[in-house]
Amino acid sequence: MRNFTPSEILRIVLITLALFCLAGCMAETEGVNTPGPKTYTYKTVGDCSIEADVYLPADRSKPLPGIVYLHSGALILNSRKEIIPEQLVQYLEAGYVVIAIDYRLAPETKLPDIISDLEDAFRWIYEQGPELFGVDPNRVGVVGRSAGSYLTLMTGICIEPKPKVLVSFYGYGDLVGDWYTKPDPYYCTMPRVSREETGIRSDGPEVTSRGSKNEQAGKFYLYCRQNGLWPLEVGGRDPVKERGFFLPYCPLYNISKDYPPTMLLHGDQDEDVPYEQSVMMAKELARSNVENELVTIPGGGHGFDEDMDKPVVREAFTRALTFLNKHLKK
Repeated sequence: MRNFTPSEILRIVLITLALFCLAGCMAETEGVNTPGPKTYTYKTVGDCSIEADVYLPADRSKPLPGIVYLHSGALILNSRKEIIPEQLVQYLEAGYVVIAIDYRLAPETKLPDIISDLEDAFRWIYEQGPELFGVDPNRVGVVGRSAGSYLTLMTGICIEPKPKVLVSFYGYGDLVGDWYTKPDPYYCTMPRVSREETGIRSDGPEVTSRGSKNEQAGKFYLYCRQNGLWPLEVGGRDPVKERGFFLPYCPLYNISKDYPPTMLLHGDQDEDVPYEQSVMMAKELARSNVENELVTIPGGGHGFDEDMDKPVVREAFTRALTFLNKHLKK
């Protein structure tokens, strides 16, 4: 195998992760002009302000059903700006207020505090959202992509009152499986990356945003997957020796009969998050008699929904929107 240049390594990793930002949510992309949001700070930790962008539909008759959007990025990179413009437009045209939130990123912030940010964001939405932007706290759903979908699935066990509906694009419910705790065969075909090469320090200042083309963060994720160290770096604990620490943070092992209705969309050729992660979630949801749908994208890889021009992607997104409407527009 030939030696790759650093720029080629980064390009491979970023394509695989499907973490290309679409120029921010205020950009015009493929003729889609997305409206600008109003930004709020929902939480402050020391010098770190944690923000949310709120997008309002044209019809602002109150109260409004809401969608909380949780961005991708392995809990390591990206920000609330990552939302796909055409998808945002469709949510708004359907009459939803969209709340895209940031959360502190790993490895500087560990998993318990990331989940704490998630809980505080929903507390802010439920308590202040009705007055600030007219959201109906009784009609809030959650949509996420990849790591954002992991957080989406977590809201079904850590948020009270529970969201009314969850939509997970290529998410995962198990943090202690071999796929994350052992070296990944796919990422191991790429040139090895050392911890020192990443330039990422766990004791650095807390951050809520890293661009999807951030070379250090891309290398850090590659390092984690090549060595099976993502749970250790993000959770701060050894998933083999301290498996019990991670179990409360694994939606797969915490589904109950009152878990929200859930749609899982996943490509069966996903080389980053295994398709089986959504299959297992669907089985556990069914076991607990929780309404769920598993939408399989034949040949779909990670980030399949970035190409909204593909008929199969449009159909899948329409199904997701229909599922949201069913539970949020009663």
